[in-house]
Amino acid sequence: MCGIAGLIYRDGARNIGAEMTAMLQALKHRGPDSTGFAMYGAPGPNEYIMRFKVAEKEDLGGGTKIHRAIVERKAAVDAVLNDLGVVVLELDEPTEYAIRYRISFDGDLKTLADQIEEVEGAEILSIGNALELIKDLGDAADVSGAYSLGGFTGTHGIGHTRMATESDVDIRSAHPYWAYPYNDIAVVHNGQITNYWLKRRQLEREGQRFVSDCDSELLAVYTAVNLEKGISLEESLRKSIDEIDGVFTYLITTGNELGMAKDTMAAKPMVLYEADDLVALASEEVAIRAIVPHEIDTSDPYDEEVRVWQA
Repeated sequence: MCGIAGLIYRDGARNIGAEMTAMLQALKHRGPDSTGFAMYGAPGPNEYIMRFKVAEKEDLGGGTKIHRAIVERKAAVDAVLNDLGVVVLELDEPTEYAIRYRISFDGDLKTLADQIEEVEGAEILSIGNALELIKDLGDAADVSGAYSLGGFTGTHGIGHTRMATESDVDIRSAHPYWAYPYNDIAVVHNGQITNYWLKRRQLEREGQRFVSDCDSELLAVYTAVNLEKGISLEESLRKSIDEIDGVFTYLITTGNELGMAKDTMAAKPMVLYEADDLVALASEEVAIRAIVPHEIDTSDPYDEEVRVWQA
């Protein structure tokens, strides 16, 4: 079933960490297995936030061997950063297996991402000038608390609550998905893409790389490739309705935009609230009411509807 949510402020940064947590916690019944956030803060010049993991949460029960491997993997990542001339400005380890770096880097993001992913057991969740992508097992309150997201200040974000149906309950299978290795592009999605493998192989032949077998990741990479070609986000969303088969509703974010698209059948729910300063969307109105408690008017986007908002 799963639940998706997003918000964007059009007049400056807010405490979107607390608000996204409240929205996703309200959707816990749609997906209790894992929760993910993709949020956009204030970028610094030539700075990136890199979040990655060096193990799965459930690996920690493997005794001293896995803990030793985690230490070795972290050291190997540090060696990669040093070899590439990356300047580490800030290091945070919210859990034993998850690491957040704020770095200064003027090189190629793909080279950086590829070399880190060559470290056995390392998996990048996101690299972004403004984007921070956090996902883990548990509900929104658990994940937000573990990663200290309650005070995150930014302009926009999206999130996902997952009910595992076709793959394992692990961080790798949790959403959102970053568009590897593109800056600041992430997606959350509710539905199923039936021509996933066909579209994925087309993109792979063009040199794109996928880090999972989740159909949601396709939407992120598909969008990133379109944007790289000079196609606007709105045009990319409209193209996706014609080129992506299946039943889907998805939210996509860039450094300063939030976009939404529904397929032709519009079978997957989405509720929209729009005010002068705030746009909020979610699978159910209860999530919007978690952050806008006064009386509100909402709407249900129609089939093939595409919307884009600017931060």
